[in-house]
Amino acid sequence: MKQSSDVTRVLIHGASGRMGQALLRLLATREDLRAVAAVSRSKPAQRVVDGLPYFAVTELHGVPAFDVAIDFSLPDGLEAILGLCVERGVPLVSGTTGLSASGERALDAAATTVPVLLAANFSLGVTVLGDLVERAARLLQTWDCDIVESHHKHKLDAPSGTALALGARAEQGGAQPSYASLRAGDIVGEHTVQFAGPGERIELVHRATSRDVFARGALHAAAWLAGQAPGRYQLRDMLR
Repeated sequence: MKQSSDVTRVLIHGASGRMGQALLRLLATREDLRAVAAVSRSKPAQRVVDGLPYFAVTELHGVPAFDVAIDFSLPDGLEAILGLCVERGVPLVSGTTGLSASGERALDAAATTVPVLLAANFSLGVTVLGDLVERAARLLQTWDCDIVESHHKHKLDAPSGTALALGARAEQGGAQPSYASLRAGDIVGEHTVQFAGPGERIELVHRATSRDVFARGALHAAAWLAGQAPGRYQLRDMLR
């Protein structure tokens, strides 16, 4: 349980990845959040870096007390951090995409005990884009809907989790989206949702030029989720 304090203690799971590194860097600029442990897939080369203890995934149960965990790992790494959060009764914010049906069921089960927030994209702009996509789909029932996403060449899943999330919002509005994926260079993330009708089309576009956008959103979500009751949350719940 979270201690009565102005500072929320944060554990970063997936600390060696791009997002993990961005989260740790930006955490140092927050007065309301404090990193207490960093967990990576392999054994860390240094046990303590700038006063922060590092752990391997196999050492997860040895981490100090924390108030919320932020997970940006791989689908096969979610089970361990989810289990630890349930065991300790603390919330989990996760940006891990490509989860299997069993992974989704595990999140649902955990949400009966602790607050859980899973998002494919922690950009506040993308969250608003989802609302616009659903509204456009509802108003343009006979138009074609296509979603094109571009990411860096190292991204594994395609379509991206964000593209699928936007597609789900389009489906809620009555559209049947098609997808196209591009992997090139160091593109952080671009998503275009196009609605095309006879003689005209609408394009709704979001471009991220820095990974810090997603890290900031995840940190805001962690600070917010630490005060919520058990349940399954979405990023747009934070904006209401």
